[in-house]
Amino acid sequence: MPAAQAHESHSSQADTHTSSPARDVTETTAQYPLTIQHAFGTTVIENKPQRIATVAWANHEVPLALGVVPVGFPRQGFGDDDGDGMMPWVKTRLEALGGDASVLREDGRTPDIEALAASKPDVILAAYSGLSEDDYARLSEIAPVVARPGPRWSSSWRDMIRLDSAGMGMAAEGEALIERLEAQVAENVASHPEIQGKSAIILRYIDPEDPTRIAFYNDNDTRLRFLAELGLTSPSFVSASASDGKIGGRVPPQQLAELADVDILLTYGGQALIERLNQHLADNDLPTFSNDRVILLENDPMGTAANPTPLSMPAVLDAYIAELSRAAEAAKG
Repeated sequence: MPAAQAHESHSSQADTHTSSPARDVTETTAQYPLTIQHAFGTTVIENKPQRIATVAWANHEVPLALGVVPVGFPRQGFGDDDGDGMMPWVKTRLEALGGDASVLREDGRTPDIEALAASKPDVILAAYSGLSEDDYARLSEIAPVVARPGPRWSSSWRDMIRLDSAGMGMAAEGEALIERLEAQVAENVASHPEIQGKSAIILRYIDPEDPTRIAFYNDNDTRLRFLAELGLTSPSFVSASASDGKIGGRVPPQQLAELADVDILLTYGGQALIERLNQHLADNDLPTFSNDRVILLENDPMGTAANPTPLSMPAVLDAYIAELSRAAEAAKG
């Protein structure tokens, strides 16, 4: 799912042990069998996994951050600006560990079951995903699956690291990674008091043919939960839409005017959509919003920043918060 940045090595944020596509890491001792609870029940992992595969968005970053090259993970779709199927921070880390693009898999909306099976994994990591129960059942025929803990695409970055690392038998290393990332978040938050308490909305879709059709992410989604962690708040109609357990909703036509009251508006798509929406609002005597308060999450690496992941946070968090700061200052009027 989905996120100007610094493309940097992640050696300061993750274990720097190198390996051929296997591992060479000092690990704590996990007690087997491991039992992991998730949305579809319980997964039991009898022995230490040696071959790790992942599905969905960013789960592969957990083993990579912990010094392990997966035997297979999906090619990147959104945010891949050079067409190599990987985010820059993934490519940097993969190469540092002695891996290459041969581990990439051409998944579509659902995992390529045949290719996944051919990689012969001992465990499949999917803590952050939209897996259906049917998906889970099919994947479980290949190997034990660490599935999402709650509703689709609602796992926080901590959930992803905690569950995926546990499935690898590296729970302690996962907790250490979480602590390092939490320290980075805390440092950024402390350095930018101007964003505290500002309201923000992330639009997931604006219909180019009908700008009244506007979909947004709500407080169940990891993007909004991350904004809350950074000190921002959601408009009341956004928070209200989270009561049914879904990760998003649509702006009611009668509340379109409320968009102008939101301090910071983040959206997938380009400037043309924003201009079209503002024109529609103006044509209907509704208040528009200043472009200075808009952050465009376009199909480039910076566009993935709203959706925090273990390797992207060291690379793009500073730039992301700088953009939030810029928009927050503009909101002061």
